Parts: sequence; structure tokens; C-alpha cells
Amino acid sequence: MESVLARAGMGPVAGVDEAGRGACAGPMMVAACILAPHAIASLADLDDSKKLTEAAREALYPRIIRYAVSWSVVSIPAPEIDRIGVHVANIEGMRRAVACLDVRPGYVLVDGFSVPGLAAPSLPVIGGDAAAACIAAASILAKVTRDRVMARLDDDYPGYGFSVHKGYSTATHMRALGELGPSDQHRMRYRNVRAALAAVERRAEAGADAQTGAGALARG
Repeated sequence: MESVLARAGMGPVAGVDEAGRGACAGPMMVAACILAPHAIASLADLDDSKKLTEAAREALYPRIIRYAVSWSVVSIPAPEIDRIGVHVANIEGMRRAVACLDVRPGYVLVDGFSVPGLAAPSLPVIGGDAAAACIAAASILAKVTRDRVMARLDDDYPGYGFSVHKGYSTATHMRALGELGPSDQHRMRYRNVRAALAAVERRAEAGADAQTGAGALARG
């Protein structure tokens, strides 16, 4: 796809993708990447980041950075996602990622849906990370960066298991969320996070009522 656009004089072509849209905790990472128009053997294994093992993504990450004409990764933190909504945050992140490229793209390929307001013509590509190398590269940049951020957050917020589930709504994460309540890295717009907060507040109220009742009995 990139080659066709380049031959038509519409390059360089940037690919854009995100990681963490579906998570209920942690930031969303959005990456943009421009690859050289010719095939590079070291990047032959590029694919949708979700189809690759963690080891494969980690191996491809430095190669993408080495051979990319230009690349960028931007972070949309949980409070901003709560403020503007996940879809708007996704679109805004894609705009920012493209704007941060130090090479102006002639065309932008976006995974999944259209992004208005880009500084270049663009095309949404369904399953783009399997169809366009530049989108696959952006997918890996976003995923690896986010996984590393979540591993660091695991040190700052012990007990949630962020380094394991990366903020997604696994059974382990939901158990921890129910016991500890939401952290400031959780997205309060998400129903399961609000439900966990309500459960924690109910337990706190029940505990306070029990203490009040015990105190009244002692005084009596």
C-alpha cells in the first residue's frame, strides 16, 4: 500500500496506530511512523502487534527506530481520557503523533477509522496493521512503549498487577480493583471502574456505621 502511494507521488507515507484504547487503566499510547519506501529485510516480520509475542515486539522495536525515516509516540493519560472520552482521545492522539513527526508526510494511513484534522490526506484502513507496514510499525512502537510504562506503574501502584495485565480488564485486575479500589491511573468513565469505586465506598460506609453502632452500645 505504501509503495503504491509512493509511486503515485503521494509519499512519504505515515502509518498511525494506538495501544491501550480498551484498557481501563493507564495511558493510551499513539504512534506514527514513516518507513523507507523500499523493503527492509530486518523488518520482514512486521505484523499486527497483537499477533506477535512480547519477545518478537521487543526485537522489532529497535529495528523500527533504526530504519524509520521518522517516528513519534505520544501519551494520552487517564485523566485526559476521562475528560474528553476514549474515542476523542484516540483521534486527538493520532493528530498529535502525526504532528510530532519531523518529516512531513504526504499521506497518512490510519488503522481502523478516519481522523479529521490531519495535515495531510489520509485513509482509514480496516485491519491496517496487517495490510500496511507503516501501520504495523506504529502498532509495535505504541504497544512496546505502553507495556514499558505499565511495568513502571506496577512499581508505583503495587497490588494491581499492572506489569502483568497492562491495565486491561482481566479477572486478576478486577479482583485487585475490587479490593483496593481505583487508583489515579484508572479511567473513571469505565463502568467496571465506577462499580469498583462504589463497592469500596459502600464497604467504607458499612464500616463507619458498624463503628458508630459499637460506640453507641459501649456508651449505653
